[in-house]
Amino acid sequence: MTTPVSSMVLVTVASFIGSFGAVFLKSGSAKLKKGLRHVVNVRVAIGVAMYLLSTVFFIWGIKHGELTVLYPLVSLSYVWTLLWSRLFFREPITGFKLLGVAFILVGVFLIGLGNR
Repeated sequence: MTTPVSSMVLVTVASFIGSFGAVFLKSGSAKLKKGLRHVVNVRVAIGVAMYLLSTVFFIWGIKHGELTVLYPLVSLSYVWTLLWSRLFFREPITGFKLLGVAFILVGVFLIGLGNR
């Protein structure tokens, strides 16, 4: 069984959407300083919705492909999240973080070669 490119695209889109879910959960968590009763706020709700939407794309993507090829694509969410964390929260991008991203990208590429 080979995995269609369309499935790979759908799972990659799922990882992209899911990474925004993490951004909204992080920004929504700032209100937790005021107590747990604020755990449900607009940003947290958007974050949860983004994760749910991400799950829909993931399920749609894995329907016609090999899970062993597609699931590692989810790790691309770490790459997106690194970028969003820098952009939205001014978190530093260190050499070790870049090295980790390089390992993720090489790993995803190598596992994708297993589709042949």
